[in-house]
Amino acid sequence: MAKKILITGGAGFIGSNYAYRRIINGDDVTIYDDLSRNGAKENLKWVSSKTHGQSFGFIEGDVRDYELLMSVVKGKDVIIHLAAQVAVTSSVVNPQFDFSVNAAGTFNVLEAARAFGEKPLVIYASTNKVYGGIEDIHVVEEETRYSFRDFPAGVSENQLLDFHSPYGCSKGCGDQYVRDYSRIYDIPTVVFRQSCIYGKRQFGIEDQGWVAWFVIAAVMHKPITIYGDGKQVRDLLFIDDLMNAYDLVIERKERVKGLIFNVGGGIENSVSIWQEFGPILEKIHGKEISVDFQEWRPGDQKIYISDISKAKKYLGWSPKIHVEQGLSSLYQWVADNKELFV
Repeated sequence: MAKKILITGGAGFIGSNYAYRRIINGDDVTIYDDLSRNGAKENLKWVSSKTHGQSFGFIEGDVRDYELLMSVVKGKDVIIHLAAQVAVTSSVVNPQFDFSVNAAGTFNVLEAARAFGEKPLVIYASTNKVYGGIEDIHVVEEETRYSFRDFPAGVSENQLLDFHSPYGCSKGCGDQYVRDYSRIYDIPTVVFRQSCIYGKRQFGIEDQGWVAWFVIAAVMHKPITIYGDGKQVRDLLFIDDLMNAYDLVIERKERVKGLIFNVGGGIENSVSIWQEFGPILEKIHGKEISVDFQEWRPGDQKIYISDISKAKKYLGWSPKIHVEQGLSSLYQWVADNKELFV
């Protein structure tokens, strides 16, 4: 049965991919985006060109505009809330803007969802940054990576929250509001604490979307800077696998409403950001890639890997696309679309 779906930040990397998927699935999709992000206008054009006349709605709007949100949310079955200020560094420079978009903007979405008594499903894209530096977990240094001594499956949802940086605070605030609106107002909500998502239509920059940025820099012969020793570990999740998880939440709303999930590539898709990732990218690129190493950035986690066992249990979900396969797909997209990165 077709759903009426609103995607805030729907012209972004994740939003445009998911909008396209649900449009061709026959759903009534509305994209809500202020088009301020790099690549958003290109992504919107792409969705228009790929849907071959299948209609979708577009509202140019900001999540800080509560009245406009109210008019758009009414009658929707599902809200995918992706709109956000996404860079830690930008949040440090302008914490007030970061708060107004991420914390107050999320609150506006929830209030709009509550206003009409229709109780749409709200899926919120949170972040692993809500766990902060996870300094209480013992880390071991190995030849090419850091590893957890006592958490072989990674960090679970039971890890204590420790919001670090204005970005961590604002996203964490939204994370907890989304969870509580399910408890207090019986609005079906699901929080995804997402790890490193990557894939086609990602216009990564140095401060956000590092996987795409490294690929873009390699293809376009731009300098790459590694902060730290390159042994920092992240788990990578290809966009298609993330969208499969969103689909499953929509299908299993009654089973998973009110829950929080760590959603990432897990142990099997974890890599150190240069000592292991670099050779994979160089293999795809066909030549050596030169990088510049600089000092560690404050608050950078030596390792973060999502324990995704809860998502496996409740959603029957697990990643299908391994890092090398996903990275090859992203590389080919960048190589085929160089004009977008000039």
